[in-house]
Amino acid sequence: MWLLRSLLAPPPVPVIEGHGIYLRPPQMKDFQQWSALRAGSRAFLAPWEPVWPKDDLTRSAFRHRMRRYARDMEADEAYPFLLFRKQDHMLLGGLTLSNVRRGACQAAVLGYWMGQPYAGKGFMTAAVRAVLPVAHDVLRLHRVEAVCIPRNTPSIHLLRACGFVQEGYARKYLCINGIWEDHLMFARLRGDILGPNTLRVRSSG
Repeated sequence: MWLLRSLLAPPPVPVIEGHGIYLRPPQMKDFQQWSALRAGSRAFLAPWEPVWPKDDLTRSAFRHRMRRYARDMEADEAYPFLLFRKQDHMLLGGLTLSNVRRGACQAAVLGYWMGQPYAGKGFMTAAVRAVLPVAHDVLRLHRVEAVCIPRNTPSIHLLRACGFVQEGYARKYLCINGIWEDHLMFARLRGDILGPNTLRVRSSG
């Protein structure tokens, strides 16, 4: 698939464009920006993520991550993206469609993270709105699911702004920062109203 080719091959790279942002699959050349942003945002991200491995920010761990991404994409199990600001190509965060299920289900789980300096500025809302048409129309997913901790008010607002509907409440659903946390369950179906969005998929030269 085009996402897999973009991960393994040099540019041209497929790009998903949104309002003021673009997304593309990660590459080894992103390591420095990625590790710096994650390291600088660690205290901000830790309450919402699983415990980081001790070597998580090393180049070797990132290389392993890239191999895993390639396997996941080849197997049609997950599709990772990094999020960049258009004006200066600054890395802002990341977004993944994971746990892809085919057959009668045709669903995946949306996850995302944002670097602390760029949080609350609308970048991730633009990113989710840009990737949803790709999820539904290119990957042909009928259903995109997402979960968040009930006290994560910004994430709840983001999901609702992107057309997700709360469907349930899962007790101690994920181990986050070493603690089993309850999560709200959201989903968006193909054909649900997305709201304002600007989307183009292109190849950069």
